[in-house]
Amino acid sequence: MSLILAFAAVAQEQSSRSQNGKSSSSSNPRAEQKQERKSDQSTSLAGELAKETRDAAGEDENAQFKQSGSIRLLARITGLSQEHAYWLAVLLNFAVVAAAIVWASKKYLPGIFRERTAAIQKAMEEARKASAEARARLSEIEARLSRLDVEIADMRRQAEKEAASEEARILAAAEADKRKVIASAEQEITAAVKQARRELAAYAADLAIAHAQKQIRVDAESDQALVRGFAEQLAATNPGKDGN
Repeated sequence: MSLILAFAAVAQEQSSRSQNGKSSSSSNPRAEQKQERKSDQSTSLAGELAKETRDAAGEDENAQFKQSGSIRLLARITGLSQEHAYWLAVLLNFAVVAAAIVWASKKYLPGIFRERTAAIQKAMEEARKASAEARARLSEIEARLSRLDVEIADMRRQAEKEAASEEARILAAAEADKRKVIASAEQEITAAVKQARRELAAYAADLAIAHAQKQIRVDAESDQALVRGFAEQLAATNPGKDGN
């Protein structure tokens, strides 16, 4: 009830402040500052009232719990006063809560701790493996860097060797091609010379035959004279045969 009254007072104060603010909006700033101070005081007063109300409510709850039937029953069973029975009930409640917490801790915390420990160990093992791999990789890189000059020199020598081999191969191929071209040209020249010789021989033979034909060519009278001369020679050579 006190809490309700406090809220009602605060609401009334705020409504009156808003009305005063509207009416004095055109007044001087000093009045506004006074109004703000009043509102702050009313707000703090409401907070104090609310706190007192909560404390009173807690005291009322404790008083109700002290006067409850369970406390009276506990007092009769234990033979204690109602005040002592109340504190005994508080201790028992605390003991029950503490026992429940301890039981839950014993039941669940070991598994949680084991899982957490396993996760931490796994993470540590993975980190160790990653660190070992990183160190091995770093060692390999450092070793390769230390051998880099030697590898570069080897690569340069290999490249020079391959270039020399390629140059020698190209020169050999060019020399072979040159020899083939020369041999082919020589064969063509030899064949051309032979053909020219054959043509020249045939031409010379034709010229000789034509010249001979010109030299031995005779007319009909010369032919008859030659025949008569040949006959006379035969007659002179065989006179006896003509007499018989």
